[in-house]
Amino acid sequence: MLQFIVRRTIGALVTLFLIGAATFFLFVAAPSDYASLACGKDCSPARLEDIREALGLNLPIAQQFWDFMSGIVTGRDFPDGHCPAPCLGESFYSGDLVWDTIKDRFPLTLSLTVGSAVVFLIVGIGAGMLAAYKRGSVLDKTATGASMVLSSFQIYFLGPIALTIFVYSTGWMEDPHYVPFTDNPLDWLIGLSIPIVVLSTIFTAQYTRMARSSLIEQLSEEHVRTAKAKGMPQRYVFFRYAWRGSLIPIVTVFGIDLSSLLGGAVVTELTFSLNGIGRLAVNGATQKDLPLTMGVMLVGACAILFLNIITDIVYAWIDPRIRLS
Repeated sequence: MLQFIVRRTIGALVTLFLIGAATFFLFVAAPSDYASLACGKDCSPARLEDIREALGLNLPIAQQFWDFMSGIVTGRDFPDGHCPAPCLGESFYSGDLVWDTIKDRFPLTLSLTVGSAVVFLIVGIGAGMLAAYKRGSVLDKTATGASMVLSSFQIYFLGPIALTIFVYSTGWMEDPHYVPFTDNPLDWLIGLSIPIVVLSTIFTAQYTRMARSSLIEQLSEEHVRTAKAKGMPQRYVFFRYAWRGSLIPIVTVFGIDLSSLLGGAVVTELTFSLNGIGRLAVNGATQKDLPLTMGVMLVGACAILFLNIITDIVYAWIDPRIRLS
């Protein structure tokens, strides 16, 4: 297992390096004038030249790329001070260090992503298991029908409805807000409960259908039928043989859905006016703040790669054959 984790980690680091290189050449080496964006409107030629020199744009592209990549690892010096590692540059709009800005916003987005994943994995897989265990019953039909209906909804549709019902009309809950988990776990849960439920609803419906179909398929496998023929209790066969095998396609799809989940967190932040990475990315794009946009892309890619490593480890634990592939 350790060798498997090391291989996956090395692969993720190589992928992250390639993403960093692609991000650099997409933005910095593009035909658009990087210095003009940093200088803003009514920029004098002297000021523009000073910015070019400060950003190192008068250096060869190879040197600029080396400064950018090495700055992430060791830090970088700017005219107004030192940018410690991981240095992602300074914001054109606010002048703040990009990493500090992202570090302040990222816990909210991570809370939405992880919280929603926990909810839809527990509820979705649990409902799918019950539906498969009671195949053909009222419970099965209800869970299947509800999942089909809920899967057709979208975040920007469910969000305003949830706010209208639980906040504006009844006053049962406050407007969604973020409180750090370390400050008050209960306030953290209450403040993000509506966004987490809305974000997890669509995925819950998807994983309910997936878990049901996967379990039904596993129950028809030869080794499961053999266990039943030996007289083993149905509940024992269900959990000992069928359940673990049914998780393999679910974990596979979950690894693919991680990027969609992070994208859903971005839409959720905009829907509920939460100041996370999503709103930060939109602000960076609308303000043409390239260092901020590049930083958000790199941090988002790093988060997805890390979650994919965790998914691969779980996958290898469920199916040991994966470790040898």
